[in-house]
Amino acid sequence: MDFSLFAHMERLSPEQNHSDLYDEFIGLCKMADDGGMRAIWTGEHHGMEFTIAPNPFTTIADLAHHTKNVRLGTGTVVVPFWHPIKLAGEAAMTDLITGGRLEIGAARGAYSYEYERMMPGLDAWEAGQRMRESLPLLRDLWGGDCAHEGEFYSFPATTTAPRPKQEDGPPIWVAARDPNSHAFAVQNGFNVQVTPLWQGDAEIDDLMAKFNTACNDYDGPRPKIMLLHHTYVAADAEDADRGARELSRFYNYFGAWFQNKRPVRQGLMKEISDDDIAGNKMMAAETLRRDLTIGTAQDVIDRLKRYEDLGYDEFSFWIDSGMSTERKRASLARFIDDVMPAFT
Repeated sequence: MDFSLFAHMERLSPEQNHSDLYDEFIGLCKMADDGGMRAIWTGEHHGMEFTIAPNPFTTIADLAHHTKNVRLGTGTVVVPFWHPIKLAGEAAMTDLITGGRLEIGAARGAYSYEYERMMPGLDAWEAGQRMRESLPLLRDLWGGDCAHEGEFYSFPATTTAPRPKQEDGPPIWVAARDPNSHAFAVQNGFNVQVTPLWQGDAEIDDLMAKFNTACNDYDGPRPKIMLLHHTYVAADAEDADRGARELSRFYNYFGAWFQNKRPVRQGLMKEISDDDIAGNKMMAAETLRRDLTIGTAQDVIDRLKRYEDLGYDEFSFWIDSGMSTERKRASLARFIDDVMPAFT
């Protein structure tokens, strides 16, 4: 099983300086590269200090100058926000800049907060349909003289300039949850990214079952599947409990952004009280301690062995957590030094 890092800038209060946060983000990415991780994934979000990532291609182009070996992926680009010609061209240029290290993680998007600002009237269904029309066009546009007449996009023969450095273009990964998304990815030769969020082992099993069904129903090569999961490698059991409490707070804000009901000012959501967090039993610390990849190095190794046995090809360490940079770095260092060697 391969390992990767999934990371963004996180700004939790107005006192935090964006330049300092970016330097801290770069530091984590350099740790992943130096530690032998396969890839770094960073995504696309708009108007949200919670996850600062307005253009993953810009970030990846800069990361290429701070890293040496690691693959650099969009985790994920929100496909409906891009015209397919623009997406193909930006990706090709980024692949050239990075020396052929780009991978494209793609999704329909999840936050109605972003939909109503970027494409008013867009809903999740239409976003998914736009993604399914756009993604297969990328390879044709990289190949050259691609003309298209579709439901959402129509254009005469077009060739991206430049062409990607990788001969067949960057590998494409699709964020999938429902069976139709798995089938779409497999039938188009795309790899699959899945995240169970806070839902635990049953969801991890179910996502793999959906992927296996899609593969079994298709007479073609089996793509790869990656599991993205919040991870904290603790110094001891007490530290693991603290990590679970911090991730409980993170998930309360994650859920609030998803629901899109709380006031947002200057890109920051109105603070959620400790009482409200304590009252959210679905995302309680003790529940997340059980269902996320949290624990000592041996605890994490044991969980990852299970994921590997299920058939996951890659595990992505989701480090966004609301924790201090020092705690993130300590957890990532333990993962690199104490967990990854068990899988060599």
